[in-house]
Amino acid sequence: MTGKTRLASLVVLAAAAAVACSHPAPQTAPAPAGPNQDSINAENARRDSIAKADAARRDSIARAQADADRLRNGRDAATKALTQVIYFDFDSDALKDDARSSLDAKIGILNASPDVKIRVGGNTDERGSDEYNLALGQRRAAAAKRYLTDHGISGDRIDIISYGEEHPVATGHDESSWSQNRRDEFEVTAGADQIKGAP
Repeated sequence: MTGKTRLASLVVLAAAAAVACSHPAPQTAPAPAGPNQDSINAENARRDSIAKADAARRDSIARAQADADRLRNGRDAATKALTQVIYFDFDSDALKDDARSSLDAKIGILNASPDVKIRVGGNTDERGSDEYNLALGQRRAAAAKRYLTDHGISGDRIDIISYGEEHPVATGHDESSWSQNRRDEFEVTAGADQIKGAP
């Protein structure tokens, strides 16, 4: 290669390099800007607010459920006390001490639950005639009603009935069975959903 050719080649190369350098470098996309600290704080605050609201809602539901459970348990306990059976000695309508205690508990519940009405059903064991046992059952129911009314419960909230020997809970023919059948039973006839425990 001659000097002219070499020179021409160098000129062409220099021109090509100049042309290549004259084009701007391809632009690369800028890296996406990350969220600024204000938007991060705002998002964290929003999440905290939602979490607190959810926790408050769960607490409120739990408290309401606990209140409902307490009310239901209190009503169940009061209903059980109100319908507790009392027992009598043979051929007697006299209230025994445990019967008075049971009736005293009923008085508190009836005072706390003015819309509640009850029925007292008097029962006897199998000994004695039908007529005698119906009369004895009536006297037993009347004795419980009288105790309640003497302690301030309105008589129009208490119905009485005698079943005599017709509704035995024990069918044996001995004292063990008879003692279970000499009883007054208590039934709620109105206001069952209004029963409250004694204060």
